[in-house]
Amino acid sequence: MIEEEQVRRARDGDREAFVELMRQTEDALHHMAWSMLRKEEDVADAMQETVFKAYRSISSLREPQFFRTWIFRILINECNTLLRSRGRTVTVADFPVTASRTNEYDQVDLRDVVDRLEDKQRTVIILHYFEDLSISQIAQTLEVTESAVKARLMRARTALMNKFQSNSRGSMNYESI
Repeated sequence: MIEEEQVRRARDGDREAFVELMRQTEDALHHMAWSMLRKEEDVADAMQETVFKAYRSISSLREPQFFRTWIFRILINECNTLLRSRGRTVTVADFPVTASRTNEYDQVDLRDVVDRLEDKQRTVIILHYFEDLSISQIAQTLEVTESAVKARLMRARTALMNKFQSNSRGSMNYESI
């Protein structure tokens, strides 16, 4: 968990504290950017712009406990800007299937399945379950109501359950992915 004191120090101009905050959030930010952009060069661009904007404006962050929400909002905005400027949309066809057969059981990486969800569903699942943001933090990050976040989570959970429905042998139902 990010220390509020570290955020305060970064906000007060401590470069080392800012660098450490970025190290602590780098993997989570990278995964979110990858789930939205699907191209490493675009992810790198979004990450670089996010770090630059965060560094430039961290002094305006009033509530240190909302650092994660704030930094994710910057990243999501950057990803959306890149997608709009390049006229790209991410489709299910862009996602490679990486499942393999072992000992009569089909193995699927949970993140691969989550990455195949609709954009809005994927985003709330990642923020809630992988990044441990609360419903209210997600609502602030995405600039939607808490009810909208709850509805997206419910639809995402239902979609994931449908993707993991087993057939009579207990193996993964790949047709639903």
